[in-house]
Amino acid sequence: MPATVEFDYERAVDRATQLFWKKGYSNTSLRELLKVMGIGEGSFYNSFGSKKDLYLECLGHYNDTVSRRRLNALVSPASVKEGVRAFFKCVLDDLDNPKTPQVCMLANGLSSDVLAERELARSIVSDIRWFAGTFVRRLEEAKKAGELPLEFNAAVAAHVLVTFLQGLFRVIRVLQDRAQVEQQIEALLRGLGL
Repeated sequence: MPATVEFDYERAVDRATQLFWKKGYSNTSLRELLKVMGIGEGSFYNSFGSKKDLYLECLGHYNDTVSRRRLNALVSPASVKEGVRAFFKCVLDDLDNPKTPQVCMLANGLSSDVLAERELARSIVSDIRWFAGTFVRRLEEAKKAGELPLEFNAAVAAHVLVTFLQGLFRVIRVLQDRAQVEQQIEALLRGLGL
């Protein structure tokens, strides 16, 4: 007879996501995961199989919660210019929140330890492509609506935005001044014609 899950699965995944988000994949030990999730080793292996499988599940949870909220800010306003700015405001609000790690879990996943494992690398790259694709679709919609010129290269602009974000998450611990970061974002967006 299979063992029954005797813990709050969603809560455990959420707590593991927070830990991976804060510390990264390799810097998170199984002992820390068990402690923060409030489960024993047997329950861990029966429910998740391995640290790698849990990490993949946590990436999905992160995308379903944090990434989705940020991308909803991008696509909700009628104007693409308002949407892109709402997206960046959402990111900066998260970074200002003391309960939120000052990095993106996807950006944190672009590390040599994660990229060295084929399945993890495939997942991270796929997630970042999905993220960039949402920007491309939003920018293409704005072109069709006449908000952006027809010659506007949505794919290039989307990849510039994603690259900027990756850099932002790497240097945000050094550039703590939100006003300075907001000026950089505005300069970038104006330079892109957004």
